[in-house]
Amino acid sequence: MTQNVKSITEYISNLPEDRQIAINSLRNVILENIPEGFSEEMSYGMIGYVIPHSLYPAGYHCSPELPLPFVNIASQKNFIAIYHMGIYGDENLLKWFCEEYPKHCKSKLDMGKSCIRFKKMDQIPFELIGELIRKITVQEYITQYEKLYKK
Repeated sequence: MTQNVKSITEYISNLPEDRQIAINSLRNVILENIPEGFSEEMSYGMIGYVIPHSLYPAGYHCSPELPLPFVNIASQKNFIAIYHMGIYGDENLLKWFCEEYPKHCKSKLDMGKSCIRFKKMDQIPFELIGELIRKITVQEYITQYEKLYKK
């Protein structure tokens, strides 16, 4: 359903109402907190926040024609997901997030390498997500990315 959408508005309008509310709320938190330089666009069939080619011409190493992905949000079958590549590549940031999460949310953290999953829309810790989004600038992320992936 959402893989072929062309715009963020279309993506959100295709979701069930409870998911629209959650995704819109996440989107607003991200837009209010993301450091300057990141761009919002459809990315991998999700709402993405990327470093555009104008700031990082090399693009993503797996597909250089694509901008460097940083954060994506998506409505998956059984959960809302935030894919945060900064957590994936920074042990200290991951540790911080795992320690802070219980202070903001009663549910157990459900997380993969870069994916934070929320099965209950009313248990998304928006304040914590905003704080997480503020923690990495464009230049810090480029430095982290190149250290990990550019050999």
